[in-house]
Amino acid sequence: MRSSVYLRFVYLAALAAGLFGQATSTVGVVTKIDAAAQQLVVKTDQGPEVTVTMEPKASFRRTKPGETSLANAATIAITDINAGDRVLARGKPSEDQKSVAATLVVVMSKSDIAQKQAAEKADWDKRGVVGTVTAASPTEIALSVRGPGGAKTLIVTPAENAVIRRYSPESIKFEDAKPSALGEIRTGDQVRARGDKSADGTKMAAQEIVSGTFRELAATIISIDAANNQLRVNDLATKKPVTIRINADSSVKKLPLQMAQMLAARTRPADPGGRAGGPPAGAAAGRGGFEGRGGRGGGGDLTQMLDRVPKVTLADLKNGDAIIVLSTVGSSPDQLTVITMLAGVEPILTKPGTREMQLGDWSLGGGLGGGEP
Repeated sequence: MRSSVYLRFVYLAALAAGLFGQATSTVGVVTKIDAAAQQLVVKTDQGPEVTVTMEPKASFRRTKPGETSLANAATIAITDINAGDRVLARGKPSEDQKSVAATLVVVMSKSDIAQKQAAEKADWDKRGVVGTVTAASPTEIALSVRGPGGAKTLIVTPAENAVIRRYSPESIKFEDAKPSALGEIRTGDQVRARGDKSADGTKMAAQEIVSGTFRELAATIISIDAANNQLRVNDLATKKPVTIRINADSSVKKLPLQMAQMLAARTRPADPGGRAGGPPAGAAAGRGGFEGRGGRGGGGDLTQMLDRVPKVTLADLKNGDAIIVLSTVGSSPDQLTVITMLAGVEPILTKPGTREMQLGDWSLGGGLGGGEP
């Protein structure tokens, strides 16, 4: 999950900045250990592998994820380090940047990080929301948060020491999100926020806010280029062709028919016959996974439901299929990179009593990659 990559990146990056800055530190994951030679091979967060050789008086310290100093760190030996652990090595790099002569190696164990990630995910499920900005000011934002009872407004203000980040316009990688401020958020942006809500559920003091400007469109597939992970689609709103790119960070899913019909029924007003659009009379509405685990948006919201929908590949799609796409807003309006693409959406897009398809006010809402940030 994208959030896991980001959290692994952040835990030691924050410690590096707090202790001695990035210029003298190497951060990454241990891939090989040679205790006799006092060496580690580290795959850095930038990609290349680096050999870390310990200086004669060097030390190893183990700390917990989230710590920003070594006040609570334990002294360990190289034999206490395992492959998969994350390390921060302080020392002088070689001229070719392929090795580091380290005076200090700070270690976070793989198991500690996994526990921290599980706790973070549980907290996002419990206290997180996802929504679209309907109003913004330098001090607060209003979000339209969609839940099983329809969209509701939530006023979000940053808590003390809140972490605010913003997605890059050209990247869907959460680790590429940059430090930001509330004043950068605009109406129409997508936002994830985590914090404590007021007793009536209308306000939140957010400890973490992540925002981004994204494009959402409904389309039908014209052609599929599986070799290049691309689709050519027809935008239902503009009636113009658009090229959609899929990469390793994209989430591509397909709704089961019953689930799509149920969503259509819940998100569309009743037709003249008194029945909401979506499943035919007598179709089950209590199954299909809409009921959620609680958390974002008050239980059973769209984000949680989509988390449980299995992923598919381009081989599972065909020309003529309807899709809803949430993408980055890049430099070219007719070339998009997918964050979330949802197929099997014909019941949601089709207007009752017609064959016409349109996005309307339906939204992927929290489709910023699926799952917590």
